[in-house]
Amino acid sequence: MIPSVAPPEAAALRANSRHLLHDVAWYGVLAASSMAFLSVFATRLGATPFQIALLTAGPAVVNLIASIPFGHWLEGRPLVRTSYRAAIWTRAGYLGLIALPALLAPAGQIWTLIALTLIMSVPGTLLAISFNALFADLVPPELRAQVVGRRNALLAVTLTVTALVCGGLLDSVRFPVNYQWVFAMGALGAVASSYHIGRLAAPSDGQIPPRIHQPLLDAARPGAPRVADADRPEAGLRFLARSQGRRLLRLDLLRGSFGGFLLAYLAFYTFQYLPLPIFPIFWVRELELTDGAISLGSALFYVAMIFTSIALRRITNRLGHRRLLHVSSLLYAVYPFLTWLAVDATLFWAASLTGGAVWGLLNAALVNRLMEKVPDGDRPAHMALHNLALNLGILIGSLLG
Repeated sequence: MIPSVAPPEAAALRANSRHLLHDVAWYGVLAASSMAFLSVFATRLGATPFQIALLTAGPAVVNLIASIPFGHWLEGRPLVRTSYRAAIWTRAGYLGLIALPALLAPAGQIWTLIALTLIMSVPGTLLAISFNALFADLVPPELRAQVVGRRNALLAVTLTVTALVCGGLLDSVRFPVNYQWVFAMGALGAVASSYHIGRLAAPSDGQIPPRIHQPLLDAARPGAPRVADADRPEAGLRFLARSQGRRLLRLDLLRGSFGGFLLAYLAFYTFQYLPLPIFPIFWVRELELTDGAISLGSALFYVAMIFTSIALRRITNRLGHRRLLHVSSLLYAVYPFLTWLAVDATLFWAASLTGGAVWGLLNAALVNRLMEKVPDGDRPAHMALHNLALNLGILIGSLLG
């Protein structure tokens, strides 16, 4: 329900809320099809663990290099137009995936996938920052919980349904035509989601909501890659576009307690991404899972993640951000442990269900605890260092794995 504001403002809020819901619904189609099955497709083409690692490490390198310059560049620029154009350039690559199996031999397809992912991550980094900032400008603080809750619920539905539909397609149609259908679904989701981003109406300067410096906790992260049921915790990227001309890269901040705190986060991200390049290879070549079984695992992961996200506030009130972070980070080890024990789809599904439930808590706990440690008056520089630690951890973990 829109609070009592002037009719034009209320109409704009309703229109933007509607487009934000349509955007996330179609993003769910993209995320659960092309994005989710990219590493599995590469594995079925014969990709090595190193090549799978490059699908994750490449975007991390781009983010390390481009995030701070993009943050400075975005200041004062129209966020709707920038987000829309970045979405178009990022997602154009998904259209190219449809024809890829018909144009190249398997070895060529693998390296083209890696190159496409790397190229798409350049505008993808810009999209991730600009959309995060745009969302905070469009939705007033008093409405964010409602809008984010609806977006997350709708995302859960579209992720789950799309994953199951893709599994049925992949098991019933011959390879590689089955993946071409999945990539076509992803391209449709990419185009429709980008359209609704472009339809958002930017508020005037006088209508921009007050900045409360709190995490959005929006489960959809446009521009961020999704590999093997892992989301990047894109915490506070909007602050990179709010430096007001001040220097973002300040290594002096590492000399205090924040340095040790960030080192712990770097270690976690490194170990989180360490096994990810191995997962799709283990599922396909060791467990010999069908694509339908893998898609069911993805659906279980998404459903469990959203259900625990719904209970997040109650659990956080009981444990606190710090204890929740400790507990959920320890429980996260259950996911790779159950995967390692698996001899068929049963334990793989159990690992997916458990991993999704834990990640729904851990992702929010990582962001909330980070926000607790960062002073309100100096968030851009602190969040820039966290973004560097995140991408450095992804890069190191992926390549070591």
